[in-house]
Amino acid sequence: MTELEAIRARHSVRQYLNKPLKPEELATLRAEVDACNRESGLHIQLVTNEPKAFEGTMARYGKFSGVQNYFALVGKAGPDLQEKCGYWGERLVLKAQMMGLNTCWVALTFTKVRSAYTLGDGEKLAAVIALGHGATQGVPHKSKPLEELARAEGPMPDWFRAGMEAVLLAPTAVNQQKFLFALEEDGRVSAQPGHAFYVKMDLGIAKYHFEVGAGKENVQWA
Repeated sequence: MTELEAIRARHSVRQYLNKPLKPEELATLRAEVDACNRESGLHIQLVTNEPKAFEGTMARYGKFSGVQNYFALVGKAGPDLQEKCGYWGERLVLKAQMMGLNTCWVALTFTKVRSAYTLGDGEKLAAVIALGHGATQGVPHKSKPLEELARAEGPMPDWFRAGMEAVLLAPTAVNQQKFLFALEEDGRVSAQPGHAFYVKMDLGIAKYHFEVGAGKENVQWA
């Protein structure tokens, strides 16, 4: 399965089976986390066999069950933390999907279990991503029309449209899809968040999708 195929197949899953991750799955995921941290400067951590984060009232409100594993998205506090966590976290989401695992982005409806992850000086936990063998494969989310989320002067190039088609499949907080991608006159792509909660994290996720759909070699960010 390619990353683009994973984008098309992946849906948010909140209910998980009591099925431990295999040693080889853990090894692959940890290697991918290490690669993301090296490239991004983040401090993402894979937390396993830790059910407390999803046993509280907020998790029940969010209709989570059976979650025992998650990625803790940790990094230096700053204005770019959310977007970076969105971008690199989505790389991990798609890697998990390619392995036959399921995921769900979670920003509020979980309990912080401080003993489960490490915070360095100046670091904070931005969000987590539930991970495991889903009880279902989830269902597709509704998307806004492409034209509401993209702007291009003149005909839209095939690579830009392909990137936007991948963006439409990106998970966002409460499915808000509050961002705008624009093809500038010089061929570069600008991407701006709207005004709502977690829009910068949503933008990071969407930018990763755009690169996968358009081909990273075609994208130069403004």
